[in-house]
Amino acid sequence: MSSMNFMEKLLDGVEVQWKVLGDVVGLQRGKRLVKSQLEVTGNYAVYQNCMTPLGYYHESNVKSDTAFIISAGAAGEIGYSNVDFWAADDVYFFLTSDGIDSKFLYHFLLTRQNEISSQVRRASIPRLSKSVVEKLKIPIPCPENPIKSLEIQAEIVRILDAFTELTAELTAELTARKKQYNYYRDELLSFEEGVVGWKTLPEMALDFGRGKSKHRPRNDEKLYGGDIPFIQTGDIRSAPHIITQYSQTYSELGLKQSKLWPKGTLCITIAANIAETSILGFDACFPDSIIGFVADPNKTSSGYVEYLLQSTKAKIEEKGKEKSSAQSNINLGTFEQLKLPFPSLAEQARIVAILDKFDALTNSISVGLPREIALRQKQYEHYRDLLLSFPKFEAPTPTAA
Repeated sequence: MSSMNFMEKLLDGVEVQWKVLGDVVGLQRGKRLVKSQLEVTGNYAVYQNCMTPLGYYHESNVKSDTAFIISAGAAGEIGYSNVDFWAADDVYFFLTSDGIDSKFLYHFLLTRQNEISSQVRRASIPRLSKSVVEKLKIPIPCPENPIKSLEIQAEIVRILDAFTELTAELTAELTARKKQYNYYRDELLSFEEGVVGWKTLPEMALDFGRGKSKHRPRNDEKLYGGDIPFIQTGDIRSAPHIITQYSQTYSELGLKQSKLWPKGTLCITIAANIAETSILGFDACFPDSIIGFVADPNKTSSGYVEYLLQSTKAKIEEKGKEKSSAQSNINLGTFEQLKLPFPSLAEQARIVAILDKFDALTNSISVGLPREIALRQKQYEHYRDLLLSFPKFEAPTPTAA
């Protein structure tokens, strides 16, 4: 698609006028619902402080084909719904006029995501002021001819929707593959009581415990910049099965106040990203927000234990919430007490070999499809910014007669 030629042909010489958003659309705040009014399933999704529905309700207060924006919590996030829904009091939704396509407005708002996010007040609860959104300027092609304007807007929406639909299809494929993988993994790791031995992780380890980072403050520059890999929770979350990359290194001083764990250590997070796992592809240090498990080769392997923990992750998170409903309360003790099934070494090796092959055959679970989705998202963003980067035109200020 040639950018300028396409835009010139689409606009065909018509004027584009930038107008204050609050002058051309209505911005309304949703209505609060208390938790006791919500249902687990229902007819209408309830959006409160993020893009994941808080629950469901038997009524709606916003019609389909509506763009909305979160004003607290995940403040600044922009959404669009093609079905009726309920907007709670931390949601602003847009009432468009006859001359503005709601989906066009949604795509345009996404081009201003960074600008909007920069205006969020970062307090205990991030908040976005209504006036910030209303002061934005939106380009209206051919404003003197609403029918022509809507035709141009609809064509831009059609092109951009084609990109988002492809991304949605790839995301659905990724979700289906993950479900299939999880099903077979959980089947292989399902054992009846008495058939195999159930042991704790310390019983199966040569070394088991939290990482170390004794020095205070932890951000002391003298700790960093050497050649000793320092793994953090984000490195574990972004790694597939083996950790091959790291974003930070320790100096010799950093090493002295920490602990070097050997290649092959299974890393388990107990803060930030709870119960995420991956295996060290090199010797490395990590902080006490990560547990290290060095397998006793006469009893088990890091690969087998990782698959076990992946399979029981949901149960581990539930256990962590027994004492705290606000967030998972998982610590070293949680894993010290956790009993897991350990068949013979030969059976463990057979299971690991099957799951390793499955992971290799469906490599797109951890690499291919997510990479393709990311590329398609970048492609969408490129053409979105291209198609919505109209030349600025400020209407002349009328002079007094």
